[in-house]
Amino acid sequence: MNDARLTEIAFEVFKLSRNILILNLRFLDSAISRLNVVEYDKTIATDGVFLFINPRYILLRYKEEQTLIAHDYLHTILHLIFYHRFSPNVFNQDLWNLACDITIANIIEDLNLNCINIPNRSEKNKEIAFFKDKVKLLTADKIYRYLVESSLKENELKRLSALFLVDDHSLWEIKEEPKDESDDKKGSSSNQNKKGQGNNNTQSNNTQDKTNASDYRHIDQNENLSGCDSKNQRLKDFNSMTFEEQQAVIQDWRNISEHTEADLKSFSNNIGNQAGSLIVNLESVNKEKYDYTQFLKKFCVLGESMEINDDEFDYIYYTFGLKQYDNMPLVEPLEYKDVKKIKEFVIAIDTSGSVYGELVQKFLTKTYNIIKQEENFFKKINLHIIQCDTQIQSDTKITNQQEFDHYIATMQLFGFGGTDFRPVFEYVDELILQKEFVNLKGLIYFTDGFGVFPTIKPQYNTAFVFIRDDNVNIEVPSWAIKLILDKEDI
Repeated sequence: MNDARLTEIAFEVFKLSRNILILNLRFLDSAISRLNVVEYDKTIATDGVFLFINPRYILLRYKEEQTLIAHDYLHTILHLIFYHRFSPNVFNQDLWNLACDITIANIIEDLNLNCINIPNRSEKNKEIAFFKDKVKLLTADKIYRYLVESSLKENELKRLSALFLVDDHSLWEIKEEPKDESDDKKGSSSNQNKKGQGNNNTQSNNTQDKTNASDYRHIDQNENLSGCDSKNQRLKDFNSMTFEEQQAVIQDWRNISEHTEADLKSFSNNIGNQAGSLIVNLESVNKEKYDYTQFLKKFCVLGESMEINDDEFDYIYYTFGLKQYDNMPLVEPLEYKDVKKIKEFVIAIDTSGSVYGELVQKFLTKTYNIIKQEENFFKKINLHIIQCDTQIQSDTKITNQQEFDHYIATMQLFGFGGTDFRPVFEYVDELILQKEFVNLKGLIYFTDGFGVFPTIKPQYNTAFVFIRDDNVNIEVPSWAIKLILDKEDI
């Protein structure tokens, strides 16, 4: 059989497998039909724009078990739905690849599809059960964090990687955002090479094997797989795109992911518990991400700073005075202007039994590293760090950076009882009456969320910051801001 005929049969097999997935997973139809299909010299892979398939590999897998192609394609598509392929700055690419593959294997198992057969099912389920015992929710981020912290031995890593391996991840690369136009022109190609530095051998070895999609044979309209036509020949593969073009592709998959989540919830009554892991992962990746630095700036207050106010400086009158009155400026520049900086602030720490010390220390250190920058706060500040469980345990007043340094170095936590938020607000209200605060605008409460909230809105902005490892919805009063951070965010 010549190569052309072999390729033609392989694409027909793939088309059949893809249609089976669409029939059985209607909520994934837009994702399943999205990719443009081209030939590949390895196994099966995706870069977010193309699906790369090796015709010989497709036929061998089909000969082994007819449903394996549908399984492999579903696995590959789910990587895109959960942005696994679009996660930059991964420290250890090998561990990230494994974490992503374990996550997808768990989701496919939970879907319990009759239309596909899962290879090495019992062995995979044994390992999945182990990770479920170690990690509350099997998402790629959480499994990756566990793998990094557990210092997996090389032989164990190879065993697990081989067990869960389905598709080729060698195309998983994202360009760095260019700092400026000149830097981008100088080394857009070198930026790509630097991106993989610090990753394990998998990333670096695969980089040299990357090939532009233009080097592959594209499917034309006559060989039609829905969504693939002669226009493919004018498309660039992801790694050949500019940073802006790559971001557009990522946003496209984000839209697909959010659309899939909405459709899935609409179908959830028919699917039952089978889509539990799928929904959890979609909610995890689609939840809004927050920049804690920007968040903290919302609690800044107006104050006076010894800086020249260029906005109110009139150069016309200034230069006129210099000429007319022999170097005598008519208008001097203003020395003061209003700027937003942190001046009066409260950080409340929930020291109940469910909030442990390591996270508190990390949170305070993170907050400290933000506000200690000179441009972010006045040289004289009024910062109160209050510890509370069901009652006030301590209140430390900070007025300068040295006091903050000392507090971080000698910090002790007190309490570890239940959780009641009301004493902090009552205490802060009392401090306001005592004129301890002149213009308090911000109180951040670091907590696990399980406590009694005040019923009356305070006169200052309030935010509750949660560190959560699960997707339990935490209700806060309508007057409060809710911020949910992952451990890695602090």
